[in-house]
Amino acid sequence: MVLKSFLHIGYYLVYSTREVESIVINIEGEVVDADKDDVLKRLKKVNALALKSAEGHIFDISGDVGGTGELTAVTIDSPEGLAICRHSTSHIMAHAVKDLYPSAKVTIGPSTEDGFYYDFDIDTPFTPDDLSAIEKAMQKIIKRNNPFVRKTMSKADAIELFKAMDEDYKVEIIEAIEADEVSLYEEGGFVDLCRGPHVPSTASVRAFKLLKTAGAYWRGDEKNKMLQRIYGTAFATSEDLKRHIELLEEIKRRDHRRLGRELDLFSMSDDIGAGLILWHPNGAMIRKTIEDFWREEHIKAGYKLLYTPHIARIDLWKKSGHVDFYKDNMYTPMDIDGADYEIKPMNCPFHIAVYKSALRSYRELPIKYAELGTVYRYERSGVLHGLLRVRGFTQDDAHIFCRIDQIESEILDVLDFTLYVLRTFGFEKYDVYLSTRPEKYVGTLDNWEIATEALRKALEKKGLKYETDPGEGVFYGPKIDIKVKDSLNRQWQCSTIQVDFNLPERFDVAYRASDDKDHLPIMIHRALMGSLERFFGILIEHYAGAFPLWLSPVQVSVLTISERQAEFAKETAGVLMKAGLRVETDLGDEKIGYKIRQSSIKKIPYAILIGDKEMESQSLTVRKRNGENISFADINSLLDFLREEIESRRYGHK
Repeated sequence: MVLKSFLHIGYYLVYSTREVESIVINIEGEVVDADKDDVLKRLKKVNALALKSAEGHIFDISGDVGGTGELTAVTIDSPEGLAICRHSTSHIMAHAVKDLYPSAKVTIGPSTEDGFYYDFDIDTPFTPDDLSAIEKAMQKIIKRNNPFVRKTMSKADAIELFKAMDEDYKVEIIEAIEADEVSLYEEGGFVDLCRGPHVPSTASVRAFKLLKTAGAYWRGDEKNKMLQRIYGTAFATSEDLKRHIELLEEIKRRDHRRLGRELDLFSMSDDIGAGLILWHPNGAMIRKTIEDFWREEHIKAGYKLLYTPHIARIDLWKKSGHVDFYKDNMYTPMDIDGADYEIKPMNCPFHIAVYKSALRSYRELPIKYAELGTVYRYERSGVLHGLLRVRGFTQDDAHIFCRIDQIESEILDVLDFTLYVLRTFGFEKYDVYLSTRPEKYVGTLDNWEIATEALRKALEKKGLKYETDPGEGVFYGPKIDIKVKDSLNRQWQCSTIQVDFNLPERFDVAYRASDDKDHLPIMIHRALMGSLERFFGILIEHYAGAFPLWLSPVQVSVLTISERQAEFAKETAGVLMKAGLRVETDLGDEKIGYKIRQSSIKKIPYAILIGDKEMESQSLTVRKRNGENISFADINSLLDFLREEIESRRYGHK
């Protein structure tokens, strides 16, 4: 049969002369022959945006389909349909911008995980009022119901077209394309370079919102011109859009940078440098609590703690392979006594040096070294983001040297340890990924296969569901990544477990086996929290700054109703501090309501309210962070209550 390709809904038919054996369309689970008269009507009824082939290719409804067999209608409530809708909305936005600001030059406008953006070269940055005007212009374009029409032309003709339109960035993009032919989309007179697919018409876009503007370098390169980026989002329904906007507001409320200022946790200073963190007393106290827990648990698990230097001769990083594979993230070497030294991007070579400081026997293995090691990596200024993307950070790093027959059992132990630590901090949900060999790698294929299978078997023995992430391993070995989900169900990369045959071989690491010969140990790299800075940022947003009692920088505030209770309040605070609690007192002459509000703003878990009655009876009234009051007969019963909560590490989101 000769297929009539389908066909801009309600507008026109585009015919294909390609001979195919059989094409049918799956609409809401029912397979419909392509020749049936009601196909277009039914596609329109389900608001189909595109068609998907059995091979997984997605096509415009108006375009020529590819492949044979069954085509599935792609609707807006599917991930593919939503991505198409968002990408089409970015084109509509670019159309509106060009209508309002004809001198603006368009660059690129992709869909993202939860929306879209488009970058413009425009003399004056966009304002909130500009966004409102652009939204109104977009609504007009949507109401016009303009069809998205796909066209193809030669690369040379496309270059001439966009040169005539004075769209320099599109010309640059086309010149870099290797194909002889490119595709364009046109709606309502607005033409854009695009591979597609797109929605059938502008009226297919039903619920959208422009969110914010930001600066963005062309091609992400700081050497290029700064462009103006407009972010937006689109959803299938206005209800979905409303829920997303509410989520964005909650994310804004939890932003660790804002809470970091409000709770006096950390800061950054231009005088010191971008991406370098200053830990304030409150943040430092939380960090100390995390570090104390980390060290105690590692000692229990048989790890030996290390401290290593912050710099080393650059020859070390050449030998490790970091200069070859990681150079863009390393800083310029410094000359010390005629030798080049490099500030460390990794801790691993130092741990290898400790291992090699003595002869090792197979009976000693596994040897487990752990360090809270501070490293420094170059990140572009455009990607720096509070605590989440920095240039100096402390890894909770560890390296396990083991025999090849110990790999699986060690990985199982690390998985147990990782999940225990994550749960202790309140992360019960996570996704697991097995990352395999990248294009650029070192070592033999046999060793990569052994390492990958060891990781895979460990995951399967633990019964952990996982996804394979092809090509995302590090250059020296495959890895398991565990990405936690926070209280808003956002995914964060934290824990990683990596198997490495390469570094032991590069550094001639060995152990004496039972055959009295030297053998190569396996090296397992692992981090449970990733980095303290990033993990702390995630914790702030996970708890919205209301940390559980064991982590809170101030655990109890002691508040007086009048100055008469000052001495008793001091005595109460002294007993609590002697018991190891972190206590703050407010003995001023402000009203008790004000003091309670201040304690609440600081997100202190418990506030002891002391008036004449409490002073006389020695009983205590305690106000919880959520506003509930509880009473204790005396200070000892309160201490028992607090100790139990700290020891059990309750992490309820209060």
